[in-house]
Amino acid sequence: MSKKVLELWPGDSKIFASSDSIETDDGEDVDAYPMKFINGLTPSGMPPHLLELKIGAIVMLLRNIDLKEGLCNGTRLRVTEMNDILLTCEILTGSGSGTFVFIPRMDLDPSDTGMPFKLIRRQFPVRLSYAMTINKAQGQTFSKVGLYIKRPCFSHGQLYVAFSRAKAFSNVMVKIEQTTFQGLEKGSWYTKNVVFKEVLH
Repeated sequence: MSKKVLELWPGDSKIFASSDSIETDDGEDVDAYPMKFINGLTPSGMPPHLLELKIGAIVMLLRNIDLKEGLCNGTRLRVTEMNDILLTCEILTGSGSGTFVFIPRMDLDPSDTGMPFKLIRRQFPVRLSYAMTINKAQGQTFSKVGLYIKRPCFSHGQLYVAFSRAKAFSNVMVKIEQTTFQGLEKGSWYTKNVVFKEVLH
Protein backbone atom coordinates (compact mmCIF):
# COMPACT_ATOMS: atom_id res chain seq x y z
CA MET A 1 0.00 0.00 0.00
CA SER A 2 2.73 2.48 0.99
CA LYS A 3 4.66 1.79 -2.21
CA LYS A 4 1.58 2.61 -4.31
CA VAL A 5 1.24 5.92 -2.47
CA LEU A 6 4.92 6.64 -3.14
CA GLU A 7 4.30 6.22 -6.88
CA LEU A 8 1.75 9.05 -6.73
CA TRP A 9 4.22 11.34 -4.94
CA PRO A 10 5.99 13.86 -7.22
CA GLY A 11 9.69 13.58 -7.94
CA ASP A 12 12.15 10.83 -8.72
CA SER A 13 12.64 7.90 -6.40
CA LYS A 14 15.96 6.42 -5.30
CA ILE A 15 16.46 2.79 -4.38
CA PHE A 16 18.90 1.94 -1.59
CA ALA A 17 20.15 -1.66 -1.57
CA SER A 18 21.16 -3.21 1.73
CA SER A 19 24.29 -5.20 2.44
CA ASP A 20 23.15 -8.57 3.84
CA SER A 21 25.00 -11.36 5.58
CA ILE A 22 24.14 -14.27 7.83
CA GLU A 23 25.71 -16.02 10.79
CA THR A 24 25.16 -19.64 11.83
CA ASP A 25 26.06 -21.45 15.02
CA ASP A 26 28.61 -23.74 13.37
CA GLY A 27 29.67 -21.31 10.62
CA GLU A 28 29.66 -24.09 8.02
CA ASP A 29 26.21 -23.69 6.46
CA VAL A 30 26.52 -20.08 5.28
CA ASP A 31 27.08 -21.09 1.65
CA ALA A 32 23.89 -23.19 1.70
CA TYR A 33 21.75 -20.03 1.53
CA PRO A 34 21.89 -18.12 -1.79
CA MET A 35 22.22 -14.34 -1.44
CA LYS A 36 19.13 -13.87 -3.62
CA PHE A 37 17.16 -15.80 -0.98
CA ILE A 38 18.70 -13.75 1.86
CA ASN A 39 17.93 -10.46 0.09
CA GLY A 40 14.30 -11.54 -0.35
CA LEU A 41 13.72 -11.88 3.40
CA THR A 42 12.03 -9.03 5.29
CA PRO A 43 11.39 -10.18 8.87
CA SER A 44 9.05 -8.16 11.07
CA GLY A 45 10.58 -4.87 12.17
CA MET A 46 13.23 -4.88 9.44
CA PRO A 47 13.62 -2.59 6.39
CA PRO A 48 13.47 -4.25 2.96
CA HIS A 49 16.61 -5.13 1.03
CA LEU A 50 15.58 -2.64 -1.67
CA LEU A 51 14.34 0.50 0.10
CA GLU A 52 12.70 2.94 -2.33
CA LEU A 53 12.37 6.54 -1.14
CA LYS A 54 11.57 10.03 -2.45
CA ILE A 55 12.06 13.50 -1.04
CA GLY A 56 8.96 14.15 1.04
CA ALA A 57 8.26 10.46 1.68
CA ILE A 58 6.80 9.56 5.08
CA VAL A 59 8.75 6.84 6.86
CA MET A 60 8.74 5.13 10.24
CA LEU A 61 11.85 4.59 12.32
CA LEU A 62 12.41 0.91 13.15
CA ARG A 63 14.98 1.23 15.94
CA ASN A 64 15.65 3.29 19.06
CA ILE A 65 18.48 5.66 18.11
CA ASP A 66 18.28 8.64 20.48
CA LEU A 67 15.39 8.73 22.93
CA LYS A 68 16.22 12.26 24.11
CA GLU A 69 15.94 13.55 20.53
CA GLY A 70 12.68 11.63 20.03
CA LEU A 71 14.26 9.06 17.71
CA CYS A 72 12.63 5.87 18.93
CA ASN A 73 10.99 2.85 17.37
CA GLY A 74 7.73 3.98 15.75
CA THR A 75 8.65 7.66 15.25
CA ARG A 76 7.30 9.03 11.95
CA LEU A 77 9.64 11.11 9.80
CA ARG A 78 9.57 13.04 6.53
CA VAL A 79 12.57 12.58 4.23
CA THR A 80 14.03 15.98 3.24
CA GLU A 81 17.41 14.96 1.80
CA MET A 82 19.04 11.65 0.97
CA ASN A 83 22.32 10.18 -0.18
CA ASP A 84 24.00 6.79 0.06
CA ILE A 85 25.29 7.46 3.58
CA LEU A 86 22.68 9.59 5.36
CA LEU A 87 19.00 10.48 5.31
CA THR A 88 18.05 13.94 6.52
CA CYS A 89 14.55 13.80 8.01
CA GLU A 90 12.08 15.97 9.87
CA ILE A 91 10.48 14.40 12.95
CA LEU A 92 6.69 14.49 12.63
CA THR A 93 5.58 13.05 15.97
CA GLY A 94 6.41 13.23 19.66
CA SER A 95 8.42 15.74 21.66
CA GLY A 96 10.94 16.23 18.86
CA SER A 97 8.33 17.20 16.26
CA GLY A 98 9.74 19.71 13.77
CA THR A 99 13.37 18.81 14.49
CA PHE A 100 15.68 17.84 11.60
CA VAL A 101 17.83 14.79 12.20
CA PHE A 102 20.33 12.56 10.39
CA ILE A 103 19.58 8.85 9.99
CA PRO A 104 22.62 6.70 9.08
CA ARG A 105 22.77 3.19 7.75
CA MET A 106 23.30 0.66 10.51
CA ASP A 107 23.58 -3.06 11.10
CA LEU A 108 20.16 -4.51 11.97
CA ASP A 109 19.26 -8.02 13.05
CA PRO A 110 15.79 -9.29 13.94
CA SER A 111 15.37 -10.68 17.45
CA ASP A 112 13.50 -13.85 16.52
CA THR A 113 12.82 -15.03 12.99
CA GLY A 114 12.50 -18.77 13.52
CA MET A 115 15.23 -19.26 10.91
CA PRO A 116 18.33 -21.43 11.47
CA PHE A 117 20.63 -18.43 11.04
CA LYS A 118 21.04 -14.82 12.14
CA LEU A 119 20.32 -12.26 9.41
CA ILE A 120 22.39 -9.08 9.55
CA ARG A 121 21.19 -6.28 7.27
CA ARG A 122 23.06 -2.99 6.86
CA GLN A 123 20.39 -0.52 5.76
CA PHE A 124 18.65 2.68 6.78
CA PRO A 125 16.43 1.71 9.78
CA VAL A 126 13.21 3.02 8.19
CA ARG A 127 10.33 1.86 6.06
CA LEU A 128 7.55 3.67 4.23
CA SER A 129 4.73 4.55 6.60
CA TYR A 130 1.68 5.99 4.89
CA ALA A 131 -0.20 3.33 6.84
CA MET A 132 0.56 1.68 10.18
CA THR A 133 -0.85 -0.84 12.61
CA ILE A 134 -2.95 0.26 15.55
CA ASN A 135 -0.18 -0.75 17.95
CA LYS A 136 2.38 1.42 16.13
CA ALA A 137 -0.06 4.37 16.21
CA GLN A 138 -0.43 4.25 20.00
CA GLY A 139 0.65 7.52 21.61
CA GLN A 140 0.45 9.49 18.36
CA THR A 141 -2.08 12.17 17.39
CA PHE A 142 -3.21 13.04 13.87
CA SER A 143 -5.52 15.68 12.41
CA LYS A 144 -7.35 13.00 10.39
CA VAL A 145 -7.41 9.21 10.63
CA GLY A 146 -8.59 6.56 8.19
CA LEU A 147 -9.10 3.08 9.67
CA TYR A 148 -9.10 -0.05 7.54
CA ILE A 149 -10.50 -2.87 9.67
CA LYS A 150 -9.99 -6.11 7.79
CA ARG A 151 -10.99 -8.20 10.80
CA PRO A 152 -12.11 -7.39 14.36
CA CYS A 153 -9.57 -6.17 16.90
CA PHE A 154 -8.22 -8.97 19.05
CA SER A 155 -7.27 -7.31 22.33
CA HIS A 156 -8.85 -5.15 25.01
CA GLY A 157 -8.78 -1.44 24.24
CA GLN A 158 -7.30 -1.81 20.74
CA LEU A 159 -10.30 -0.31 18.94
CA TYR A 160 -10.38 2.59 21.43
CA VAL A 161 -6.72 3.32 20.66
CA ALA A 162 -7.53 3.46 16.94
CA PHE A 163 -10.49 5.83 17.33
CA SER A 164 -8.68 8.13 19.75
CA ARG A 165 -5.73 8.93 17.44
CA ALA A 166 -7.58 11.89 15.86
CA LYS A 167 -8.25 15.16 17.68
CA ALA A 168 -11.98 14.91 16.92
CA PHE A 169 -14.20 11.88 16.31
CA SER A 170 -15.60 13.59 13.21
CA ASN A 171 -12.12 13.34 11.66
CA VAL A 172 -12.13 9.52 11.78
CA MET A 173 -13.21 7.56 8.70
CA VAL A 174 -13.69 3.79 8.91
CA LYS A 175 -13.63 1.12 6.21
CA ILE A 176 -14.85 -2.25 7.49
CA GLU A 177 -14.02 -5.22 5.28
CA GLN A 178 -17.23 -7.11 4.49
CA THR A 179 -16.21 -10.62 5.52
CA THR A 180 -17.55 -13.35 7.74
CA PHE A 181 -15.21 -12.07 10.48
CA GLN A 182 -17.36 -8.93 10.84
CA GLY A 183 -21.02 -8.43 11.71
CA LEU A 184 -24.01 -7.41 9.59
CA GLU A 185 -27.20 -5.93 11.00
CA LYS A 186 -30.03 -4.22 9.08
CA GLY A 187 -27.84 -3.83 6.02
CA SER A 188 -24.96 -2.18 7.90
CA TRP A 189 -21.60 -3.77 8.62
CA TYR A 190 -20.00 -3.45 12.05
CA THR A 191 -16.94 -4.70 13.88
CA LYS A 192 -16.73 -6.02 17.42
CA ASN A 193 -15.12 -4.08 20.23
CA VAL A 194 -13.15 -6.40 22.50
CA VAL A 195 -13.61 -5.55 26.20
CA PHE A 196 -12.30 -7.64 29.07
CA LYS A 197 -14.64 -6.60 31.87
CA GLU A 198 -12.34 -7.99 34.54
CA VAL A 199 -9.74 -5.38 33.51
CA LEU A 200 -12.19 -2.57 34.27
CA HIS A 201 -12.66 -3.55 37.91
